[in-house]
Amino acid sequence: MKRHLPLSLLSFFLCMAGLVSAQSDRFAYAITDINKEGANWSFLRRMDLATGSFSDVLLSGNDATQLNFDAVTKKQLTAALKDERLGKLANAAFATGVAAIAYDKKNNRLYYTPMFLDQLRYVDLKTMNVYYVTNAGLTGSATKATDQSNIVTRMAIAADGNGYALTNDGSHLVRFTTGKKIVVTDLGAVVDDPAANKDVSVHNSCSSFGGDMIADDDGNLFVFSARNHVFKINIDTKIASHLGMIADLPAGFTINGAAVNDNNQILVTSAMNSSTSYVIDYKSWKASPSAVASWRTSDLANSNLLATRKHIEPAKLIKTLEDLGNTKVQLYPNPVLNKQFSIQFNLPEGNYIVQVTDVVGRHALQSTVYIKSKSQVESIQLPSAIQKGFYLVQVLDGNSNSVFSQKLMVH
Repeated sequence: MKRHLPLSLLSFFLCMAGLVSAQSDRFAYAITDINKEGANWSFLRRMDLATGSFSDVLLSGNDATQLNFDAVTKKQLTAALKDERLGKLANAAFATGVAAIAYDKKNNRLYYTPMFLDQLRYVDLKTMNVYYVTNAGLTGSATKATDQSNIVTRMAIAADGNGYALTNDGSHLVRFTTGKKIVVTDLGAVVDDPAANKDVSVHNSCSSFGGDMIADDDGNLFVFSARNHVFKINIDTKIASHLGMIADLPAGFTINGAAVNDNNQILVTSAMNSSTSYVIDYKSWKASPSAVASWRTSDLANSNLLATRKHIEPAKLIKTLEDLGNTKVQLYPNPVLNKQFSIQFNLPEGNYIVQVTDVVGRHALQSTVYIKSKSQVESIQLPSAIQKGFYLVQVLDGNSNSVFSQKLMVH
């Protein structure tokens, strides 16, 4: 008799294969001036991706007298921030202008950082209160370089639920959690792909500074530089691969805002050009004019992920899942949503070790299980303090030989 996976597990994999998924955002948040042609990047609006129309100002971020909130204590800040270089301007929500925003749909927040302040902040889009993360810097570089190399101009929420920010020179890829407790971690520099980046480095100021960043559904970030180059960054390895230069953009057009529309195209806007916006086909990296005009915009953000994973036809997927019933070890669900997953074993009787390690090889969990029957299922509870991200799960036999390994995403 042919064995079938449980219906709940089958449904889970069908969803993960994109058969029951859809992107819903038909808008993007945008940073503009008060005027269409201005360059004071301190005003938040909402852009309709279908019509190109911009809303009225949702937040005026240049008011230095407004007291905001502490993201740690959630209490209103009662004292003005002190900054020797910027004075009272540091207290304004958007302070020295903003060129990096990321929309966290789950928590209805818009994360950002002022260009010349090393601080993560967010707007609670329900109340429009602004919160400052006061217990940690963003990149660790409080003083911004005159060449703007350590300024953050790219930010996105990735498929793992974490936020990522990247400095102009690529020397700091910063991850921040988006739940109740915000943890900021500097992952270090991204590195050039030696095979793909022979002529264009992700660290080069002439080709690769500025722009915007989006995320895909397969654990990657895509950086669009102001000079219209595109790089793909693998979050696990931090390798940045140069994919080329966006074709068919007009002379003088600089990419400053990028967001995925509901047709799985990348919409890009410019801080230098308000005549039109463009859509980019990610398979060819060619641009074409969108049907609508635009404002001069320093950044865009929505929650849509670029769909790049290969989707399996339903019949093939079901056959694949049935075949999985004959494999030695199965792990589900993946991604993990509540810090708990299950492993089904089809292994000889004996003791086995389950190890969970992070991307740099540090142990997050090690557990011994005794297998005594075929198709035995063991529930694995991850530590409560484990961070969102990618991990490696390994099963070792009594001789410490690996009999199974699989990448696990923890949400």
